[in-house]
This record gives sequence, C-alpha cells and structure tokens, in this order.
Amino acid sequence: MKNKNWLPAYFALGSVWGCSFLFIKMGLEFLTPFGVAFVRCALGAITLLIYAKARGISLPREKHIWMKLWVVAFILNIIPGILFAFAEVRVTSVLAGIINATTPLATLIVILVAFREEKPKTFQLFGLLVGGLGVLTVLGVWKGLGHNNIVGILALLAAVTCYGISFPFTKKYVIPLGLKPEAAATMQICLAAITLLPLYLYDGIAQDQYRLGPILAMIALGAVGTGFAYIWNFSIIASAGSSIASTVTYVTPVVAVFVGWLFKGEQITWNQPFGAVIVILGAAISQGRFKQISRNLKA
Repeated sequence: MKNKNWLPAYFALGSVWGCSFLFIKMGLEFLTPFGVAFVRCALGAITLLIYAKARGISLPREKHIWMKLWVVAFILNIIPGILFAFAEVRVTSVLAGIINATTPLATLIVILVAFREEKPKTFQLFGLLVGGLGVLTVLGVWKGLGHNNIVGILALLAAVTCYGISFPFTKKYVIPLGLKPEAAATMQICLAAITLLPLYLYDGIAQDQYRLGPILAMIALGAVGTGFAYIWNFSIIASAGSSIASTVTYVTPVVAVFVGWLFKGEQITWNQPFGAVIVILGAAISQGRFKQISRNLKA
C-alpha cells in the first residue's frame, strides 16, 4: 500500500463513472434508451477485445460459461443500461448519479434476502437504515417527492436492484470458474452488445441529428466508461485490493452532481447533496469501513 501507483487509475475511474450519467443524458439527444445501452456496450466490447488481443488474453469458449456470463451481462449491463437511460429521459443526471450510490446497500439487501449464508450483523442493519434515510432525503419525501418523476425514480431503483443482484451472483457462480477478470469482462460486454443489437435495430435512433458533443459523450461512455473503466478497475484491485477499489462508488456521486450542474445547468436542491452524503455514510457503515479504520488505528 506504500506504492500509490494505483491512484491515477482510481481517480480516473471515479471521474469517468461519475460523468457517465451526464454522458447518458447527452446521448439521449439522438439515441433512444435502447440505443444508449447498445452503443455503450458495443464500444466497450470493441475496446476490451482490442485490449485482450494485445495482451494475449484468451476468451472462454465453453457454452456453460457463456450462459453464466450472459446472466451477469443481463443484470449488470443490459437491464440497468436500458433503465438508467429510460430514467434520465425523466429525471436529472444528478439524481441518477446519487441513486446509483445506493448500489452497496442494494447489494447487501440482496445478500441478506437471497444469498444469505450468515446472520446479518448489527452494523449492516444500521448502515441500511442510515442509507434508507439518505435516499428519502435525496428524494425530498416530506414534499411528496417534489418535482421528481415517480416512473424515473422507480426505474433507477430497479436498475440499482439489478446491480445488487449481479455482485453476489457473480461471486457465487462466476468467480469459482477461475477466469481472468479481463477475459470474463470482455466476454460479458460482448454478450451484452449482441443481446442489445436487435433492440437497437428495432428502435435505437431517436432523431437523425448528430451533434459533435453527444457523439463524443457516447464514445466516452462506451470506449472509456464501459471499456477502459474495467481495465482500470482490474489494475486497482491488483495494486490496492478489492476493498479500496470498491470505495470508488463514494467518488462517483460527487462527480455526477458537479458535472450535471456545471455542463447541463441541472438544478440542485439542498437535500440532494445532503442526502447523498447520508447515503454514502450508510454504505460505508454497512460495509464495515469504520470498524476497519478503528482496527487500523488500534494496530
């Protein structure tokens, strides 16, 4: 941990994933939600295929492995990719970025309900409670959800729930396969792009107006946010460990709020950033971050 060579990749990853909600919003200027989901996966797949070829990484060929990776692609890339784009037709990229920060909480709920192998710990339940209060604060529940679109909010929560299912599923059914992370991610994104192609051909283009900004946003979302982002994530895990790598989810909502306000002029009410801090605090508590810090201080 004395070697901090992973820090540039860490901040690049947090920045790119934080900007992804703005990129989605911009891409919706000429693409439908189906189109946004497909283009990001297609560009990500091309990027990862080139990387795998350059590094001499072999992709899995067994059909039973493909099926498990397709399930991961379905609940981690396909459905959330469509739902986030669908939601951002109705809500701001700022709100989408903040709701995405509840992913660790959704993952914990899924583990406790469907993949539970041990009794929930007190700090986990407390973290869920704090995170839930944070979500209610973000939505301004005392105002009856205010100006937030209920359909958009439900779509965001459904997308995050898919994320919550994908991580324990991957740990239980994919990690034991012993695949190289780069190989698994490349095949996963390729399968997602192939699955989304018919939907793109059916209804992928919203309007035939192609401005440079939205086009560049989609290139960044696909090649960088869905391609290089995986590579950076692998390097962080290898250098700093999965515990440090997972904390990037605390960076993304901060970036999402800032860029949404700066580049799209999206309105930010006081309760959104305040609620985001509570959400991040709840996620940290549920993951035992403070207990880990306490142990480190005592050591």
